[in-house]
Amino acid sequence: MKYGEKIVSEFDVEKDLEIWPNEHEREYLIKMTLPEFSCLCPRSGYPDYATIYLEYTPDKWVVELKAIKLYINSFRERHISHENSANEIYGVLERKLKPKYMKVTADFNPRGNVHTVIEIDSSKMTK
Repeated sequence: MKYGEKIVSEFDVEKDLEIWPNEHEREYLIKMTLPEFSCLCPRSGYPDYATIYLEYTPDKWVVELKAIKLYINSFRERHISHENSANEIYGVLERKLKPKYMKVTADFNPRGNVHTVIEIDSSKMTK
């Protein structure tokens, strides 16, 4: 196994998703585009590809960029649905960062004539 494969396969979101203190009191928006998301369909095992768009207004914490890259890459060999992957990413970041605002959009490439976009936006939640 090459070193990159080893790092991704052993990535543990609880200990390896590094977060840093937000050093700024003003509100600002962080936007990230993660264009190489992949996972495996839980039913067929076929690969699914997506671009993940993350935006958030930090409170006390920001996510370290290499750590978010490794976390997103850790889905590569997992059998997980579009909905579950987007909700997991949102849930992990919400729990760890506790941002003032966050939106995760998972824009999956079409497969079998179906194009799926999952959007979770804290400003639109009622629960």
